[in-house]
Amino acid sequence: MQYYYGNQMPLRILDEAEFWKHQEEEHTVVIRELVNNLETSYVEALKEWEKVLSETHQRVLRFIETVIRSGYVITPELYQDVLRLVKFCLDQSEQFIEICRQIRDQSEALKDHLTAKVVMNHIIRESEYFIGIAQTILYQN
Repeated sequence: MQYYYGNQMPLRILDEAEFWKHQEEEHTVVIRELVNNLETSYVEALKEWEKVLSETHQRVLRFIETVIRSGYVITPELYQDVLRLVKFCLDQSEQFIEICRQIRDQSEALKDHLTAKVVMNHIIRESEYFIGIAQTILYQN
């Protein structure tokens, strides 16, 4: 996490979202690369998730740029927009966790692939961490 925002919640939460959306995007590649014989349906789903997470990451970056260009003046409208974006990011992470759990639990390619299961659990925990930290930041303000 970067510390250019002081105690300003909108920048802090956006910074977290920016970092974790990028992580989740990278995790789609890690899963595909780690499991050579992953079922085509999961490979295609992960490619779509990579695209969607990249778009969300870019959207968060645009919000950060908007806040910085505003001279850190957070209007009530911008504040509400940030809250909506963060809620979207949290919902998206919940959905990403679900596809990861589905792959971990239902993929034949992972059935006997202990390393892949460990990695999947790690990826799930990281997205859960983002959800937890984002909720903590939101509820502190």
